[in-house]
Order: sequence, then structure tokens, then C-alpha cells
Amino acid sequence: MAAPARNDLTIYDAVADQWWSDDIRWVRTLKNLVPGRMRWFDRQIDWQGKAVLDLGCAGGFMAEALARRGADVTGIDPARDALRAARAHAAGEGLDIRYDEGVGEALPYADAGYDAVVCVDVLEHVADLDTVLAEVARVLKPGGLFLYDTINRNPLARFLTITMAEDVLRLLPQGTHDPQMFITPRELEAVMQGAGLSPQKLVGLGPRGVTRRMDLTFGTVPVTWVQYMGSARKPE
Repeated sequence: MAAPARNDLTIYDAVADQWWSDDIRWVRTLKNLVPGRMRWFDRQIDWQGKAVLDLGCAGGFMAEALARRGADVTGIDPARDALRAARAHAAGEGLDIRYDEGVGEALPYADAGYDAVVCVDVLEHVADLDTVLAEVARVLKPGGLFLYDTINRNPLARFLTITMAEDVLRLLPQGTHDPQMFITPRELEAVMQGAGLSPQKLVGLGPRGVTRRMDLTFGTVPVTWVQYMGSARKPE
């Protein structure tokens, strides 16, 4: 049997019609990551009235969480069908969220237009990390905040994310990630600094419990060995 293709981004469009159904376990896992992320992100910024870009928004889990906190949210993603699902769900919930099709390497937005850029489950998938972060810095206002999470690159992260999460437990579809695209905190810090962003806080992100359906729940953890989230600021 041939090995699965790595960094397979077609998975998001493939399940677009079921994105908000809670029928697919790996999509529920993505949804369950949002509260843990937001508990930490909420401590970094007051979202009310802020212009926020959700970079790599997929079907809109994070974008809706941001909008419910009073942010003026724009979501962007290359997955056309996932965006269709995001627009339909936001409309049904009465949320005013703008969704655009595009990639992080060429953001179709003016300079200095956003108070914050949120980027989760994305940096380990992009074709050109340096260009993406340069674009993030460009669209941020002076003093604006970049909030992100990504996956560390080491043997433990590869084992847990690829072997266990994809191949054994099937928490994610096989081929979701390419472990060669994982990013160490030191590497990411260097790229952010090169883009003109000042790295700030860094914390681990990982499992904290299970739901009644035996799905994992997530939050901050003491180590950054596998998945980590952090912030960086554009200088005033």
C-alpha cells in the first residue's frame, strides 16, 4: 500500500458539508481545540471592536469564536468549499463575518489594517513561512498582535502527531501533516523577527481531558515539545 500524501490540504474541502455537523471525529477535534486556545488568547487581548484576521480559517470555528467576543472578523483560506460552509453557518448564526479565498503568502488586504492576526493549525502547512509572516507583519497595525499555534519538530512530536494521531488513533486523516514542515520555537522566533515582529509569550498546547464521546479536550500544558502557541507584536 502506498504511503499517504503528506500535507494534504484537500481534506478540508472534502468534509465541508459536514463541517458543523459533529459527525466526523477529526473535525470535532479541531473544534475542541478552540476553547483551549481562546482561554489563553483572551488573556493577551481585548477583542471587543478589534479588526481581526483569521488566517487559515477553514470552516470558521475560530472566526465564530472571535466574532462572538465582539471582534470585526475577516477569515481567509484557500479551501473554497470549507469557506462556503463557513459563510452558511455564520449567516445562520447571525454573525457578520467576511470570508475570502486566498493564501497567506499573498494576503489581499491593505497595509496596517488589522489589530490582530490569528493563525492556528496553519504555519506547519504553508508553502513559504517567511513570506507568510512578512504578510502578517504588513497587514498588522503598529502595535498589533499576532497569535498563533503550530507543531514543534522533534522525534516526539512526529511520533505523537503522525504515528499516534494520524496512523493509530485516527484523530486526524492520514497525510494531514508533513513532519518535515514542523517548526521549532527557535526557528519560528527567528522568522518572526526577520519579518519585523517581536516575539512575546510562548506556552504549550495539549490534551487536558476527554468528553463523553471520548474526544480530547485541550488547553495550556507545561511543555512545548509537541504543540505550542504564542504571540508576537508589531512595533509601534
